[in-house]
Amino acid sequence: MAIASPLADMSARLSGFVFAFKLPDWLVHELQDKLVLLINHVLGQEPAALDRLRRQQGQCVQLSWREYRLQWRITPAGLLERADAQASADLHLHINQDSPFSLVQALAKGEKPPMRIDGDVMLAADINWLVDHVRWDFEEDLSRVFGDAAAHQIALVAKRAVSALREFAAK
Repeated sequence: MAIASPLADMSARLSGFVFAFKLPDWLVHELQDKLVLLINHVLGQEPAALDRLRRQQGQCVQLSWREYRLQWRITPAGLLERADAQASADLHLHINQDSPFSLVQALAKGEKPPMRIDGDVMLAADINWLVDHVRWDFEEDLSRVFGDAAAHQIALVAKRAVSALREFAAK
C-alpha cells in the first residue's frame, strides 16, 4: 500500500481550501484592477512592449484558471484595461494546472504553467514575447522612494529570498 507524502497531503488540503473559499465579486474586481495597474506600470517601463501592444489595440485577452476569469482589452496607448466579462475574447489562455500549490511551485521556479491557448496567433505571439522579455525593475522603483543605496540593499535581500524560495520549490 502506497503512503501519501506529507507534501502531497498538504497540497490536497490547500487545493480543497482554495476551491471551497469563494471571494466576493467586488473583491475579485478590485484585485483585478490592482493587477492591471501593476502590469501597466511594468509595461510602461518598456517602450518595445508598448509598441507591440499598440499593434494589437482593441483586442481582448482572457486568462482563466479554474472558475476565475480575467479579461483585458488592449488600449490605443499599448496598455491594458479590464474588459467586461461579457466581451468576446480574441485570445483565450487557460491555465491547466489544477493544484494551486503546484502552480505556485512552477511559477517560483520561473517556469510557465501548462496552458491551453485558443485564438489569434499573432496576439498569442506578442503576449508570449511580453512574458519572455518584460521584467519589472523593482530596484528602480525602490530607488525613487528610498534612494539608490537603500534600494540596492533591499533588492539584494529580496533576490536572495526569491532564490531561497526557488531552491525550496525545486526540492
